[in-house]
Parts: sequence; structure tokens; C-alpha cells
Amino acid sequence: MTNPLLATWDTPFGLAPFDKISDDDFAPALEVALASHKAEIDAIAVSADPATFANTIEALEAVGRDLDKVLSAFYTVAGADSNPAREALQRDFSPQLAAHFSEVSGNKALFARVAAVWDARDSLTLSDEQARVLMLTHRGFVRSGSALEGADETRIKEIKGRLAVLGTEFTQNLLSDEREWFMELGEDDLDGLPEFVISAARAAGEEKEAGGPVVTLSRSIIVPFLQFSTRRDLREVAYKAWGARGANGGDKDNRDITAEILALRSERAQLLGYANFAEYKLETEMAKTPQAVRDLLMAVWEPAKAQANSDAEKLTAMMHDDGVNGDLEPWDWRFYSERRRKELHDLDEAELKPYFQLDRMIDASFDCATRLFGLQFKPLDVPLYHEDCRAWEVTRDGEHIAVFIGDYFARGSKRSGAWCSAMRSQAKFPEVQAPVVINVCNFAKGTPALLSYDDARTLFHEFGHALHQMLSDVTYESVSGTSVARDFVELPSQLYEHWLEVPEVLAKFATHAQTGEAMPEALLSKVLGAATYDMGFSTVEYVASAMVDLEFHDGDAPSDPMARQAEILAGLGMPRAITMRHATPHFAHVFSGDGYSSGYYSYMWSEVMDADAFEAFEEAGGAFDPERAAALEANILSTGGSRDAGELYVAFRGRLPGVEALLKGRGLAA
Repeated sequence: MTNPLLATWDTPFGLAPFDKISDDDFAPALEVALASHKAEIDAIAVSADPATFANTIEALEAVGRDLDKVLSAFYTVAGADSNPAREALQRDFSPQLAAHFSEVSGNKALFARVAAVWDARDSLTLSDEQARVLMLTHRGFVRSGSALEGADETRIKEIKGRLAVLGTEFTQNLLSDEREWFMELGEDDLDGLPEFVISAARAAGEEKEAGGPVVTLSRSIIVPFLQFSTRRDLREVAYKAWGARGANGGDKDNRDITAEILALRSERAQLLGYANFAEYKLETEMAKTPQAVRDLLMAVWEPAKAQANSDAEKLTAMMHDDGVNGDLEPWDWRFYSERRRKELHDLDEAELKPYFQLDRMIDASFDCATRLFGLQFKPLDVPLYHEDCRAWEVTRDGEHIAVFIGDYFARGSKRSGAWCSAMRSQAKFPEVQAPVVINVCNFAKGTPALLSYDDARTLFHEFGHALHQMLSDVTYESVSGTSVARDFVELPSQLYEHWLEVPEVLAKFATHAQTGEAMPEALLSKVLGAATYDMGFSTVEYVASAMVDLEFHDGDAPSDPMARQAEILAGLGMPRAITMRHATPHFAHVFSGDGYSSGYYSYMWSEVMDADAFEAFEEAGGAFDPERAAALEANILSTGGSRDAGELYVAFRGRLPGVEALLKGRGLAA
């Protein structure tokens, strides 16, 4: 019988046939797909014909279709619905894939052909996109070590293989900690918790088969528990468990792994001729240099720290008034901040939450896309990998644009956080293919499912990434959708968050779960008025993480990352009651792979642009201005990585932005 992963996917829109795929199919399918891809690569490399753009660069764009199918299906379920079998496969696959792609980049005959086309570029008649693809292909080979020889070539292959193994171990250790820890709550431990938190805790208890409500390490449960629980002792236990992820000792501890990863990255960069990993990584980003990143982060750090320290004094006074002596602790901040928010803005999360139903927020994100870009969304009844998943066909003027899949609920088999990925990216070569895009989140289940305001922002954020994938309109898959500079990739996602704050969007879609009534205008005003509340806290915890990431990679790799982390935070003057948003042992952005390594700053780099970009809409007459929407699609959402990121932004806005709009948007401007 043909392996379903390798068969022609005769399914609606060519979706992966998850109802026919078993875990036993992945390993044999990968073996065949890797062999097929190697044969395709070898055929390009040994061609007797002179190297041309068509027979070398375009040929590379066209190969590996079976491999794409296998990996897209596997990594979708490995991240969002893991199990012991899939975890074992991931551990097996990581070194195999690293070795395979090292062999591709180390293929001297292939690199010679790529280099020949690159050297002849001025004599070729290439479109702008083709010239860009050629540059990126050549640069990718060089940066992967294709020009190295002898012992250096051998060593860089070893490093890549080891990094792949370590990244997988880091991810699985973190998942294990997040999956295994929970704190049971007796009925007398629910004091202060609103009904939506109790409901989520009971649903989590059912999943854990605990026989009652539990607190888990899912952000959508632990954060509201820290906000509302009057039990300081339980808040401390929960917070410390949350902060200890990846650092609990034993064979699941990530601290030694992070040290080895940092050392190997440093060695890799030096083999390629760079002083350190940060210089290597940032060369291809908008920021270009570590100092440019540091300048941005510090410009935001000082006003954020000042605000946070001022807020800490006020929260400490509130705590002392409660008869709790001593210093404000990290497990106290959210509790007293929530109380202070209610006092300052007359805004109570428990009052607010019933208005943010998951289904209505999905409707809101779709409606904004309809008004801005003319997209329509029709539910699909197709087999997916988990019963929680939903799918929609996306069309415009009756034409198929994409399939969008949403997987919104937290579960023990899903890694933490939220993300967007393309199971298939848009392209027109070697044949036209429409994207299949998935958003994965970790919202608490409930009847109905209710979101916090932060959750709703996450939903809009990830859908912004999805729009970047769905509206892509390029020829070559390598520059499609989110295949852009890392510090540009967050622009569409963070920009889309702004539409959640548009009053008419909230007025229409923020309807009460029980009554169905729209959010009262007075409450809506409070929500928008409190939009920058506690921004000192959120900015400090983010920038601290970004600075630690940067300093880890800008210079010699630290032998003891935890000691270096403490040193960096002390140098910044980190407020004692705030911790990093992602401490080193659970900093998956940085240590599960190279994606955001030396690049966690990119959220703030993009935020400088998104604040400025939304101002362009406001200046033009409103959030749904059709001319600005068309310019956004034409210059940013449709172009992928086919042009330089800075050029794309200037084409949209007419100039590059300064940090002023960001500080204003966060309420940190002087």
C-alpha cells in the first residue's frame, strides 16, 4: 500500500490526509523523501550544461516536494499534538535532517554552479524577484559554510548536527515540564477567583484526570490565577513552578543544554569569519548590527524601568495596607496590579472577560480582513489532526485564496505559546499553489470559551501572520509569505493587533456570553483608556529577555548562562519584582532553534514600524481606509521577501519610522 504521506493528496484543496496518516508512516516516508531530494539535488549539481538561472536556481526552487509534504505534516502534529512516539521520531529526525541539509550546502559541485550564476548576474536578464532569489540563494550557501574546506567544513557539519539535537532536547524537556506539573485546588482554594478562572481550572482538571480543579503552567490559566487568587502562598507555589520550567534538575534540565548551544553558535560564527554569533545573525536583518539593536532596546528600557519602579512603589504600598509586610514579590505584582487597574480605571477583568468570546473574536478577525482586503471565510468540514481544529476556505471575489486552520485550545500534547505556520506556502513556480496556513494558540477551554484581552490580542497577532501568508503573491516559494527578515516578520502581526482596539470593532463583536448584548459604551471607553496600563511591567519583562538574548550572543559564549543572565539583569537595574518574560531555561524562542536567536528584539523593532504604520491609517481617515489597506497589501503583505524589508516599508509609508510612535503607543513618552 502506498504511504499516505507520499501519495497524491486527492483531498479538498490538497490538504494532508490526517485521517489516513499514522505515526508509523512518518519514518519510512522521510527515508524515501530524503533519498528523492538527494537525487534531485545531485542531478542539478552534475548537469553537463552550463549553469543558468533556470537550470540551477529555479531548479532548486522546484525540488523537494515530497520532503515538504512529509515535514509539514509531521512538524504540525509534533508541535501541536505530540505523544511519546512523535517525540521519539523528532529526536531521530533532527540529526538526519541536519546531516541531509549540511550535505546539500556542502555539495561543492552544486555551490560552484550557484556561484557561477551569481558571478554572471550582471549579464543576465532577471526580474527584480529573480535577482533577489539569486542573491538570497547564494548568500544562504555561503552563510551555511559552502565555501569552507577540510577540517572547517567537517566541523561546521558536526556543529549543525549537534545543534539540531540540542534544540529538540530543549523543546521536549520544556514540554515535559509544562505537561507534568499541575497544582490541585480544593474548593477552599478558589477564594477570589472569578467564575471564568474556576471554569478553566475545572476543565484543566478534567484533562489531567485530577478529580477537581487544577492550575497548570498554561499562560491562559496561570496568569489569571496570579491576578485573582487571594492565596499568596498558592500564588508563590504556582509562580515558582512557572519560572522553574526547564530548570528542575535531572535529565530534563535545560541549563547545560543552553551553555552548549551558545558555545556551538559562537564557534560556528567564527568558522564563517564573524567575531561572534550576533554579528553573523544580524547581518541579514534590518538592524544589521548588535549596537543598533542595543540602542533601540535601551531607548525603551529607561522610560519603561522608570515607570515600572514608580508602579512598584504603589503596589508595595497596597500590599502593606493589606497587612503583608516585606518586599513586593513577582507573585504579587499581577494580583495588586489587577486591583489597582480596577481602582484607576474602574476596570475589572472578571467583568470584561464575558465580552471576549473566542468565536466572536475569530469573527472579528475575519471581518476586519473582509473590510480591509475583501477576503471571505467559509467553514470547511475536512479531516484534521485533532478534534479541536477548525478550517475555513478563504476566497476573494469568488477566487480561492487559501485554507486557514485554527487550533485554539491548550492541551498537554501541545507546546506552549502561540504560532503561525504554513503547511504549504504560496508560489507560482514550478506550478501555482495556494497556501494552507495554521494558527496554533493555547487558550483555556470553557463553555463558551472566553479570552482575556491579552488572549484576544494574541489571536489577532497570529492572524496577522496568517494574512501575510495568505495574501502572498510572489513567484518563488523561497520568498513567499513570512520568508522575510526576522525583525520585519512581526510587522504584519503586530500591526493587525491594532484593529482589536478600534472602537467600532469592539462595539460589534465584544458581546456578552450570557446576554448577547454589546459591550456598554462606558466599559468600552474604560478598556481603551486602560490600553497602556501596566506597560512599564510588560515592557521591562520583554526588554530584559531581549537584552539577555543579545548579550549572550554578542561576545564570548558564557560558560554559565545562568550566572551571565543574572549579571546582565543586574547591569540593567532589573526591578526585583519583575522577571524576564522568558528566562533562559525556558526561552524557546532562542534555544529551540536558531529562529529568534540574537533576534528576540525583533518584536520591538517591528513594533516601531507597526505603531508608525497604524498612524498612517489614522492620518488617512481611519482604520479601514481603502487606499492605505491597498498600499499595505501591495507593498508588504503580498511581497513576502521578494524585496528588501526597508524598501518595502518606505514604499508603504514614504519613510522609515523613529521610536517616538512606539513610546507614545506604550504610554511611555515623556
